[in-house]
Amino acid sequence: MPSKGKERIRVLVVEDREDHRRMLAGLLEDRGYAVVAVPSGEKAIEKVRSEGVDLAVLDLNLPGKSGLEVLEELGKIAPSIRAIMWTAEGSGQVGFEAKAKNAFAYVEKKSSNDQLLAALDRAAEAVELRQQVQELEMGVGPDAIVGESPALRKVLETAARVAPSSAKVLLTGENGTGKDLIARFIHVRSRRGDQAFVKLNCAAIPKDLVESELFGHEKGSFTGALQSKKGKFELADHGSLFLDEIGDLGTDAQAKVLRAIETGEIERVGGQRPLTVDVRLVAATNRDLPSEVREGRFREDLYFRLNVVPIHVPTLAERADDVPLLARHFLARTAEREGLPAKELAPDALALLRGYAWPGNVRELRNMMERAAVLVEGDRIEAADLEGWLEPAENEGEDAALAGTAEAGAGGLREEMDRFEANAIRRELEAAKWNVTQAAAKLGLDRTNLHRKMRKYGIGRHEEEAE
Repeated sequence: MPSKGKERIRVLVVEDREDHRRMLAGLLEDRGYAVVAVPSGEKAIEKVRSEGVDLAVLDLNLPGKSGLEVLEELGKIAPSIRAIMWTAEGSGQVGFEAKAKNAFAYVEKKSSNDQLLAALDRAAEAVELRQQVQELEMGVGPDAIVGESPALRKVLETAARVAPSSAKVLLTGENGTGKDLIARFIHVRSRRGDQAFVKLNCAAIPKDLVESELFGHEKGSFTGALQSKKGKFELADHGSLFLDEIGDLGTDAQAKVLRAIETGEIERVGGQRPLTVDVRLVAATNRDLPSEVREGRFREDLYFRLNVVPIHVPTLAERADDVPLLARHFLARTAEREGLPAKELAPDALALLRGYAWPGNVRELRNMMERAAVLVEGDRIEAADLEGWLEPAENEGEDAALAGTAEAGAGGLREEMDRFEANAIRRELEAAKWNVTQAAAKLGLDRTNLHRKMRKYGIGRHEEEAE
């Protein structure tokens, strides 16, 4: 059963028999759901268009549109709805068709109500995860988690599932991908969310001070120790400790971190007695820890202790669909923070940003948008305003062109800009399965303008058919 937020989940019951409709609506209301019940498929579609719902329970045999037809229509107008087919027919073919049309579950009416309620609760859990992903503004300034790409959603859904537990999490990925934000996301949604979230960048601490930073020290324990100090483990007691770049820890410190994990005890530098701490540990690294283990630079036992739930955070290039959202977000936050006029990104600028490789990941995009907010005159940022700030790519050929960094060929800069825009348009059309309306919305264009650009670049559905 979903743990919380069920009152926010709206269930649409579509059943033509009034007695069945009332019975099911009452059952779900008793369960804590917000319920709306209608007698036909047409009424169901009208209700979804006007109000929106999260879950749907569909009878198969309805007057007018059948349950399967309604299911197919819901997939077009509200694909996020989790729909459950509830039918008196026990045909395996019906179940197969329902699944083919992306039904969340198929339950026969002759089954006990427990089976239907269990299916609804599973669907509600999926809805809660989606709602958590959609409500990610976490009050951490310009580094708030922003994005809708499948790669990011997969990370966030995994993080949301593991957050309520005490399991250790190992975040991997390149620098600048936002591993620290995922760590905070896990903490905020854990049972320790109202306690301290303590962070230590292991790569930024001098080797001779690592133990003091981790475990604290007593007054006079070494030169410069003028007073006692708590370490990060103590400060994070009953909360969460995020050890960033843990692959940079020396072997001595690794051994003491392993002891702290295994025993729950630490000892300050110069201390005479152990201290007990209760810490939820999240670690992160941009290194290949299995290789570090094979090379003898990282303890295998510590690696296995940390790698209970591994989560790989994708590069920005792997979540290119999020680039426009992030770029607009950083622009708006910078303008708000600095008291600057709002600026918009022109379509050619968005195409340039979408095509760039982003070796510095989200951090590089944030820095570029802050620079643009401050330096670009006027209220519109064009591709020409940005292209000089892009780092040269190491690769060559078409990939380098897509990264926005190849030197302009015989056609000059305009030719390069056209190439970026054409590739961005083609990519969005393919992602939208050549639905021009959807692609235009993603690109920030109207349909007429997109059609004009498609004609200009010779882009058409025939490309897909020719493959």
